[in-house]
Amino acid sequence: MTHPLIDRLTTEFSWPKLDNQHDLTEFTSREGVHVLFVPGDPKRNLETADVAVILPEIKQAFQGRFDCAVVGDDIEQKVREETKVLKTPSLIFYREGQMIGGIPRVRDWDEYMARITQILAQSATCEIADA
Repeated sequence: MTHPLIDRLTTEFSWPKLDNQHDLTEFTSREGVHVLFVPGDPKRNLETADVAVILPEIKQAFQGRFDCAVVGDDIEQKVREETKVLKTPSLIFYREGQMIGGIPRVRDWDEYMARITQILAQSATCEIADA
């Protein structure tokens, strides 16, 4: 499902939209840290637009410590099930192909800053913020 604020991430910011497992694996397996934005249904979940606006600001605040992509509708359910980050919208963090954490739903700025700092400090273990 499309929404102008989600579309902005792929058009204005040129973030990739991952529509299949191959693209997902290729994106998350690269060197460094990668964040998947799993939007969910923006018509049913008003928080989706909020996270679509907040994520570019978060990326800027962390000064290039990770890149971002948008998970497409076709693989969203599978990503949610595989990562066990079931609530949307969510941010799912990977380092070189390994999930290192997830943050479901919208959070306040300070919580994003604290949780992402913790996630980035982790190695291969995975941490999911409370729903």
